[in-house]
Amino acid sequence: MVLRNNLPASKISSRIPVIAIRAIGCVTLFCAAALFWRVTRQEKPDVAPPPIHIAQSAPAAPGVPRPAPLQVEQASVASIVEVIVGRNDTLDAIFRRMSLNKSDLAAIRALPGIRQSLDFLKPGDAIQLKHSDGDIKELTRKVSETQTLNVVRQESGFEAKMIYNPVEVRVRTATATIESSLFQAAGAADISDTVALKLANVFAWDIDFVLDIRDGDRFTAVYEQIYQDGKYLRDGDVLAAEFVNGGRLYRAIRFVADSGSAGYYTPAGLAMRKAFLRAPVDFTRVSSAFNPHRQHPILNTIRGHMGTDYAAPTGTPVHAAGEGRVSFAGQRGGYGKAIVLTHGGDVSTLYGHLSRFARNMRAGTHVQQGEVIGYVGMSGLATGPHLHYEYLIGGVHRNPQTVQLPGAESLRADALQRFRAQAVPLLASLSPQPAPPPAGALPAVALPSLADTAGAATIEPHAKAAVN
Repeated sequence: MVLRNNLPASKISSRIPVIAIRAIGCVTLFCAAALFWRVTRQEKPDVAPPPIHIAQSAPAAPGVPRPAPLQVEQASVASIVEVIVGRNDTLDAIFRRMSLNKSDLAAIRALPGIRQSLDFLKPGDAIQLKHSDGDIKELTRKVSETQTLNVVRQESGFEAKMIYNPVEVRVRTATATIESSLFQAAGAADISDTVALKLANVFAWDIDFVLDIRDGDRFTAVYEQIYQDGKYLRDGDVLAAEFVNGGRLYRAIRFVADSGSAGYYTPAGLAMRKAFLRAPVDFTRVSSAFNPHRQHPILNTIRGHMGTDYAAPTGTPVHAAGEGRVSFAGQRGGYGKAIVLTHGGDVSTLYGHLSRFARNMRAGTHVQQGEVIGYVGMSGLATGPHLHYEYLIGGVHRNPQTVQLPGAESLRADALQRFRAQAVPLLASLSPQPAPPPAGALPAVALPSLADTAGAATIEPHAKAAVN
């Protein structure tokens, strides 16, 4: 027997209205709850800021016009950036890179007298730009050590001005004694390497700063120091110098001729510069000196070494020892790549074992003293990188380290008088007089000072004796 749970149709139909009423009630409650939640979560309306009240002045007296009401405007915000000029950079490229108004650049360039100062850029230069949405408000760049270009936008257009900030030149005198090297002694006396190198160049024709320097040598330098706004910038020219090398005194005074060229001269007006450099390369050591009876290190035979070998790294620049012309440039037997220069006075010089020649070095090329003519190497018969240097007079080899070098042109009579007037205070700076002894002290024994030996009869023979 099967039991079925089937309700009569009449009962089901009677319950439908009840179910519908309950469903409608639930939906109504749900909608009411949702509406209440939405109202409570609704954000409050924005509150308008309080009005700006501008203080009004007291009523004006009768007959006095009332001042115009104050107007408040919102200022635009401008950006200030500093651009460091890169290699091959131009103002056009900078403006494009920063999305700046190119028409502003054209207007600035059109200003009279500033085009060259504006467009001549070097890597590392700094340009300060003030702009608003790409429109230039102000442009500033330092043109030189003492000049700054400033361009400002005005209501009528751009205006440019050059701001001058002069430098101050101070003169310093410093003395040092050598214990190991020139640069060590300079550093101990707070003398920069720049000044030390200038000293070496001043006395390079008389002193070999690799071979001749000894412990106890001393030097004094009178030189310029450049300041701006009280801040040290750099060292300037060496005005006077004194060097005592092995007991021998050398002195040099800087003098600017009427032509504008500067040179160094002895107190008697003789040129410190010689017609030839003592060593035509910056070398580390003399690897082989002049020796007519030397045994060749490769051939193992007695073969005279008719020059001086200066050891230096491959690629070190080789300079022309004196003004002249190239008579030979090419491969020359055991010399390898070599250059021969001919000079006045039947003098010639040879430079061997080069790695390569400088540009345009060919027979007939005119060269100046100090000009780079080639680079150190070890071409030909060489055991290591070095320069082989020969000095010949009338075809006869002379020792480059000891040969007497002809001097350059000295001062003429018209310039000599002006030079001597300038030299007096500088010589006094090189050898300041000692302070007077205190009252009651025993008189000191008079000893000759360096200032007393500044005469031509005592000092000047060194110019010839030092190069023998």
